[in-house]
Amino acid sequence: MEMPSTKVSIINDKDRLIDLFRDVLSPDSVIFDPFETKAYECDGLTAYKCPPLAVLLPRSTEEVAKALAICHAEKIPVTPRGAGTSLAGGALPTSDSIILGTSRLNNILNLDIENRMVRVQTGVTNLSVTAAVEEEGFFYAPDPSSQVVCTIAGNIAMNSGGAHCLKYGVTTNNLLGVKVVLMDGTVVELGGEYLDTGGLDLVGVICGSEGQLGIVTEAVLKITPKPEGARPILLGFNSNVIAGNCVSDIIGAGLLPVAIEFMDRLCIKACEDFVGAGYPDVDALLIVEVEGSENEIDEQLAKIKEIASRHDPVAMKESKSEQESQLIWKGRKSAFGAMGKINDYICLDGTIPVSRLPEMLAGITRLSKKYNLAVANVFHAGDGNLHPLVLFNANEEGELEKCELLGADILNLCVELGGCLSGEHGVGVEKRDLMLNQFTREDLEIQMRIKDVFDPNWLLNPAKVFPLELSMERRLN
Repeated sequence: MEMPSTKVSIINDKDRLIDLFRDVLSPDSVIFDPFETKAYECDGLTAYKCPPLAVLLPRSTEEVAKALAICHAEKIPVTPRGAGTSLAGGALPTSDSIILGTSRLNNILNLDIENRMVRVQTGVTNLSVTAAVEEEGFFYAPDPSSQVVCTIAGNIAMNSGGAHCLKYGVTTNNLLGVKVVLMDGTVVELGGEYLDTGGLDLVGVICGSEGQLGIVTEAVLKITPKPEGARPILLGFNSNVIAGNCVSDIIGAGLLPVAIEFMDRLCIKACEDFVGAGYPDVDALLIVEVEGSENEIDEQLAKIKEIASRHDPVAMKESKSEQESQLIWKGRKSAFGAMGKINDYICLDGTIPVSRLPEMLAGITRLSKKYNLAVANVFHAGDGNLHPLVLFNANEEGELEKCELLGADILNLCVELGGCLSGEHGVGVEKRDLMLNQFTREDLEIQMRIKDVFDPNWLLNPAKVFPLELSMERRLN
């Protein structure tokens, strides 16, 4: 994976730059020793690594603004970083870039139950937002599998979702306002502490922009009342395609479960060995959760069971307790870690219309055989957000390259079936050179013009999102 560096003079002038940053940040906020910066040379996409020039860990919006102003004046590229859980190389640095991390911006600033919102610094973890409001009977809806460690900054950058986004939406549906520091150090507030603020929807532009437009230091998040109750059911089938047909029929019937999650045999076994969640021994498993009062839950599950029965399920197991429900979800949210115990893999992230799910699963099987690489499937089936895990041997020459080719074919198939290259992991470096398979050059030109407005010198998160040739042309011009 090529990560270009065009500013050799910056690296040669490192000592002077470090002194500039130490003038505006505390000494422990400026990390430049190569041994210490090694921890920042990659994110969750560990197949690609590149050490940064230095790492900055500011503690306030004001410190972020001062650091960016220096980088702007000195023409230093900046790689924003939350917790580093990106699976698309979104926080992968270039050798001439400064990593600016938000992890020390970790305070809950204001809780407004009456208006159902909370203002936070963006270094707080996803799960800590719910922890701050649950005693009041609320929760924060987006719930990525990495929610214990991933931060709101990264969630906003990638427009993250999670298992329960089928009903509650992804980050953009739960984000009311942001405080953003632009590349030149200017601080702007977008949106606000209420729904439907006036003017252009620039919050919608920032959310999902992958650190290309600015660094979000504060966010106003919508919080949601806890449901009266919730209950998952496990539905097991003899094949992936049959399970896909069941998902399509559930959605087609007009039902709206809070989540429909899919796992195939490879993933089921890994999660069961890892957690002991009580999953049945089947080829394909759906976790379907509904919520409401006991009567509402019973009514919804009865309809789901009736639909599932048309597809000859080999297992149908309804949770009988809160403890059992938590274990079911612990297994699902441990999937990526469980698979990591048994094999190297790259986790993909594409979307398709739910009605095309059976075709997609058949296509993944066909491509897996073509490349002779196993693919484990685990994804948010209810909204068509797929996460195929392509397994490979990192120690065998040529395996990574073959894995990348298979991954590209799977993602291109998503586009062919009416979907797109990313659902919640972002484009990063992983999919940047596939963008022309989904967008025309004219489409990308319009997107790049937006970046021109916010970051004219193309210093923010270099070599990401846009095809490398196009982004390098922009930066050099």
